Amino acid sequence: MKKGGQGALDLSADRARALELMPVSRETLVRLDRFVDVLLLWQSKLNLVASSTLPQLWTRHVADSLQLMPLAPAAKVWVDLGAGGGFPGIPLACTLGDTPGAKVHLVESNGKKAAFLREAVRATGVPAEVHQERAENFGESWNGRADVVTARALAPLKILCDQALPLIARGAVGLFPKGQDVDAELTDAAKYWIIEVSTVPSRTSPDGCIVVISGLEPRRRG
Repeated sequence: MKKGGQGALDLSADRARALELMPVSRETLVRLDRFVDVLLLWQSKLNLVASSTLPQLWTRHVADSLQLMPLAPAAKVWVDLGAGGGFPGIPLACTLGDTPGAKVHLVESNGKKAAFLREAVRATGVPAEVHQERAENFGESWNGRADVVTARALAPLKILCDQALPLIARGAVGLFPKGQDVDAELTDAAKYWIIEVSTVPSRTSPDGCIVVISGLEPRRRG
């Protein structure tokens, strides 16, 4: 087995680049390696990430997920809406593996992807819980409080605001990775929401950023 991957796909160079971008502890790296191995095994039967991105799995997906942690370094309870292929929730849970009281809630409605997430949690031993539920329902049905709510490649910002509102109203900060269309998404969302927002440049993508939402209120219309 090749380091950070399986079979013919050699991810060692990409893994090294990712760890230069986002260094992690030895214990966290062990968990990340286990996660990548599980993902590659399941990828062959379930489309978890775009196949074209597999050669850059560590930089495009793992490091891209890990860059959220420094934006909320004291956060222990995270909610990942539409957790799907495990990004960013599982890499975040890998970094929180030795943090007392930490928990990442992985919300995924697709049964097969939820099964993958449960296997990834089991294999890595990370502090995470899988909720097989639609993202738009979770905030209202879950009675807990989160420090951060996040989602990656799930929906436009306007819809994410609707899905995340119950959690942000209870004190969570929203951290949403976005690409080059972020300005258009912010403009559209502002038609429906009063947003306390800032953006942080992405460490892994020259065109990307992380949208940070610290306050959210529906805009009255009519």
